[in-house]
Amino acid sequence: MMKALVLEGVQTLSIQDLPEPELSAGGAVIRVAANGVCRSDWHMWMGDMPRTYPIVLGHEMTGVVEEVAEGVTKFRKGDRVIVPFTGSDGTCPHCQTGHSHLCDDLQVPGRNYNGGYGEYVNVPLADRNMLHLPDEVSFIEGSALGCRFMTSFHGIVDRAAVAAGEWVVVYGCGGVGLSAINIAHTLGARVIGVDLNPDNLQLARAMGAEFVIDGRSSHDPAGEVLELTKGGAHVSVDALGIAETCVNGIRSLRKGGRHLQLGLTTKKEAGHVSVPIDLMIVRELKIIGSVGMPSHRFDAMVPLVASGRLAPGKLMAGEIRLSEVAGVFDQMTRSAVTGTLVVTDFRN
Repeated sequence: MMKALVLEGVQTLSIQDLPEPELSAGGAVIRVAANGVCRSDWHMWMGDMPRTYPIVLGHEMTGVVEEVAEGVTKFRKGDRVIVPFTGSDGTCPHCQTGHSHLCDDLQVPGRNYNGGYGEYVNVPLADRNMLHLPDEVSFIEGSALGCRFMTSFHGIVDRAAVAAGEWVVVYGCGGVGLSAINIAHTLGARVIGVDLNPDNLQLARAMGAEFVIDGRSSHDPAGEVLELTKGGAHVSVDALGIAETCVNGIRSLRKGGRHLQLGLTTKKEAGHVSVPIDLMIVRELKIIGSVGMPSHRFDAMVPLVASGRLAPGKLMAGEIRLSEVAGVFDQMTRSAVTGTLVVTDFRN
């Protein structure tokens, strides 16, 4: 038996004793070492995403391989691994053209199968859906790579194509937003962070933001961005997913700018946000959607973490127990979480 945090319904969590997962064909069982508490988990807890209950949440995990199925060639018992949240089956046209994160049959831990808020996880199709974690990267740092850093890296580097010297404004300095700030700064961009939480604004500076804007005291953060940048940002990022941050991001752009949407909406927006379309026309603005990252792009990101150029460890506010996750979700509802928290104690 193992301990696991089970989502039984909207905002209903319980710690349960569950059977250890069975090894699937082509899969691998890992012992989870660290699982980050992500806003996507909060969305699921809030009922923003349709799902089947019960399920063990958790999709930002690192761990150690305990067992591999026959035919698995890339991993063996004792290997340190990351499990990216955008698992795939390898059969659809997207997988076969290098876009596995858009797989028609996504294999997402905590959604399609029991995830990382448990002591053990069976990862399906392990050769596709796990990656080796270098010894230079701790389990705690690595947990940030499985969702927030990979999402931000793909968005900033591959989708928005941020270049050195460009102005980037990030609305929402939670896990994804802080990761985006760190990545854009590493690329040589000049970065502005906007948030309501003053502690997260301090973290934004530590992650590379040149300027920060406190949304509690600013009546017009987009206007402040236009003034700071003398005409607007080249790229805006909504890392939160509410109407206000999306629209402010678009309003912050200079002519020809790109808006990168990383944050998913809540039940309030229900997937729909009204945008200033006339402004987009006269400034020739673009909206770019981005989700996850294809697994092969980890080859570009992980060495930057191992060398210290990217710093997911700076995001980490502490290690917690399974029993503390529900309290973190409550804090997320109030925008009161600073940095990111990681589950490392799976026994209580």
